Amino acid sequence: MKILMVLTSHDQLGDTGRKTGFWLEELAAPYYVFKDAGAEIVLASPKGGRPPLDPKSSEPASQTDATRRFEADVDALSALANTTRLEAVTHGVFDAVFYPGGHGPLWDLAEDPVSITLIETTLGAGKPIALVCHAPGVLRHAKAPSGTPLVQDRSVTGFTNTEEEAVGLTQVVPFLVEDELRRNGGRFTKADDWAPYVVADGLLITGQNPASSGPAAERLLERLANG
Repeated sequence: MKILMVLTSHDQLGDTGRKTGFWLEELAAPYYVFKDAGAEIVLASPKGGRPPLDPKSSEPASQTDATRRFEADVDALSALANTTRLEAVTHGVFDAVFYPGGHGPLWDLAEDPVSITLIETTLGAGKPIALVCHAPGVLRHAKAPSGTPLVQDRSVTGFTNTEEEAVGLTQVVPFLVEDELRRNGGRFTKADDWAPYVVADGLLITGQNPASSGPAAERLLERLANG
């Protein structure tokens, strides 16, 4: 079992002068769900090398058992420091793809034609994709084979408008994940703010927030096990 995890290379939080990137829990929790299941994991990002970490995600209040394990894991840190350039990978050698969130993907992966093609071809090959928190926003330009938006008439979730409001970034992000998924015809549902919530619609799995990242990874493994 070989799983590709796609991380952002974007580190600027709009025009605020603050840093952003990927959210550590959303990498670490799925990473160990996959690793402990015996999967081979490959990390990739648009620019390759070390992707930017959202500094807030490594603060004490955001730490979890998985993040602490990751930060003490020499092999994991080495893999993170040397991500593969996204353009160098194809769906063909992977069984599934997982997109951690953080605000960074809203700027780069959401507009990246390589990422968009990866999503479309992976699903077209009958392989599952999971995306959590802000990462479902990277589906905004992806199309179904018919040319309609990929999420149209699909059950999806992602970081909610009220969660974005709670972190004070509604006016900073280039778009709101919930609004964009709804605009593209997605059947958006959600749980309470910050509660774990995962939606699976065929090969497409989405999670609402950081707490949903581990459960989304488990759902992805279930999908692989069931063929």
